[in-house]
Amino acid sequence: MKFTEEKLRLFAAPLSATEDQKCQKAIIMVCDALRPLGFTDDNKSISKMLNETFAYMIEMRNSAAGRRIKIFIQGSYANDTCVRMESDVDIAVIQEDVFRTEYRPGITESRYGFTTIQKTEISFKDEVQLALMAKFGEDVKRGDKSIKIHGNTYRKDTDAVPCQRLRDYRNDYNYDKSNYIGGIVIYPDSGGMIVNYPEQHIENGYRKDVNTKRSYKRMVRIIKKMRHLMEDAGYSSAKKISSFGLESLVWNVGDNILTEIPTVLWYTFYKVVQSLKANFIYYNDYREANGIKPLFPDENTKTAYQQFIKDLSIFYEYET
Repeated sequence: MKFTEEKLRLFAAPLSATEDQKCQKAIIMVCDALRPLGFTDDNKSISKMLNETFAYMIEMRNSAAGRRIKIFIQGSYANDTCVRMESDVDIAVIQEDVFRTEYRPGITESRYGFTTIQKTEISFKDEVQLALMAKFGEDVKRGDKSIKIHGNTYRKDTDAVPCQRLRDYRNDYNYDKSNYIGGIVIYPDSGGMIVNYPEQHIENGYRKDVNTKRSYKRMVRIIKKMRHLMEDAGYSSAKKISSFGLESLVWNVGDNILTEIPTVLWYTFYKVVQSLKANFIYYNDYREANGIKPLFPDENTKTAYQQFIKDLSIFYEYET
């Protein structure tokens, strides 16, 4: 399919001020729903984790119960890489006072003075769900990993993700409680656990965008839009990959490619696709945009993304 520079500029455009306001409303409504659980924001207002992002956050506490939570927007809205088809605002609700740890072999909780607590009858996810239902009623639906709040005329669809703080102490050799890599742990209803690093994702995306003269996020928005167009055109490869996966894939592209002629979108996107196609042999070294987890955990996933890039290199044409 042929694309003009004008069309690519539409694909590459960031969120509008209206979308920014909707992101703020989404996090405020989750905070308000949790207040009946005894949490307070101490009259603090929401703030951005980083300037020039939509990663709004706020910390709340319940002093009487010794509890702390951190709430922030994550995902494509936080990173300002969403396209029109991605309408849900993703909000992490992190339990900070109870956390999961990782240590070097031979190290245990006692070395840091931590204690293991027993599993409670009502989970943190249960608490959050009940609080949201009390405020939004039938608009709340529990999913495997998150709790959806259906939108209406004044709020967007929102996915609240109750999770627990992960503290990774494997690089700490001084037994310093504050010296950890912070992730989150999600416990799906279907079992198991999922470890993510959304805060590092937001930080790395911001730095990459600054270092590439704002080219990185423009290219991410374009490739995400291409995926939707390819899916509509019947490309099966477009159905096998994720929005986050594409964002991470472009994060692994060299800054020199993104900044060669950053203001000429058709040329930059062409160079990005060609680079991703030429570097299949390095895909085992690619990381998620958080810089921590491997992007391709298995051969099937890697092959799926390689096929998508092959198809994209045929699908994308510039209209001269």
